Amino acid sequence: MNDIVNAYLDTWNAPTIAAGKELLERHWSVDATYVDPLAEVSGREGISAVIAAVHEQFPGFVFSLVSGPDAHHSQTRFQWGLGPAGAEPIIIGFDVVTLDEDGRIRSVIGFLDKVPA
Repeated sequence: MNDIVNAYLDTWNAPTIAAGKELLERHWSVDATYVDPLAEVSGREGISAVIAAVHEQFPGFVFSLVSGPDAHHSQTRFQWGLGPAGAEPIIIGFDVVTLDEDGRIRSVIGFLDKVPA
């Protein structure tokens, strides 16, 4: 499951929208869903739009692995951080990723553990 967590973080850290869409096509199901306290979308285009909005709101920030992953069956959970490269994350979240039968991300359920005031 480390590979899928890396692919997930790579998707969020893609330097361009085109690179992000290529990673979505490679690692995410066509009908993938993403739900967190701020968004609920389905499909690669919807997920791409959420990622673009985060990049716009937090320019230059990167996602990193904070803890995990912990996996069983087709699910994995891990804690991630978002902040300037090489610095303590300003935002910390916890995601649960479920894979489809082809090993692609089918769904993500996210929670925010630490957010700035």
